[in-house]
Amino acid sequence: MSMISGVHHVALIVSDIMRSKYFYVDVLGFRLEAENYRAERDSWKVDVALPDGRQLELFSFPQSPERPSYPEAQGLRHLAFQCEDIDLVIQHLQQNKIECEPIRIDPYTRARFTFFSDPDGLPLELYELSIR
Repeated sequence: MSMISGVHHVALIVSDIMRSKYFYVDVLGFRLEAENYRAERDSWKVDVALPDGRQLELFSFPQSPERPSYPEAQGLRHLAFQCEDIDLVIQHLQQNKIECEPIRIDPYTRARFTFFSDPDGLPLELYELSIR
């Protein structure tokens, strides 16, 4: 039996806190939980809640370097969000001028999935969990 019961949050360092807050709250529809400016670090910490109760923590730090995404670097590869209707979510993203890759089929689970990026180029995945 594992002593770990689940994932509580994922922390992201972003280049523009207002742009990322807009993306995750207004575009993706996550709930804003808290916004705190930490003067001693000249840094913002913004907490957003996902529908399942887990959280994303968005941090801003002055002069943080860009994340190498291509070619893929070691470390976190992408963040995957589950959805029930991938076509509906893709349509919503496209209405907000967010490009998605073509839908693919997971060869092992047969689930449909696609990738898109957040404002800093972080790879995000939509993974459809539905009965088709």
